[in-house]
Amino acid sequence: MQETTTEAAPRTYWYPEREDITIYGILAALSDPTRLGIVRAIAAREECCPFDFLDVTSKQNLTHHFKVLRESGLVQARYEGRQKFVSLRRELIDDMFPGLLDGLLNAVAASEKR
Repeated sequence: MQETTTEAAPRTYWYPEREDITIYGILAALSDPTRLGIVRAIAAREECCPFDFLDVTSKQNLTHHFKVLRESGLVQARYEGRQKFVSLRRELIDDMFPGLLDGLLNAVAASEKR
């Protein structure tokens, strides 16, 4: 008798290709203060679990915010077991729009110091 093992396929999401990422989509995604805060936190830590942000908003709202960030091309996710980790697609964004993320994040930080 042959044993069968059923391993779950890793979850995959659709990510926009380079030619589908626009400055307008990125700026629209970052126009929401919650999403901007999420991006700032990920940039500071390089990688975060979405549940780290449950103190910011509900799980349903987080799902929406991460979807908008993913579809704009800003973030990507990877799974390690059942744990999900989200990181910025910094190399791609910096290559396409040099200085955008650093300039925007520095401007937000400077505005908060006032």
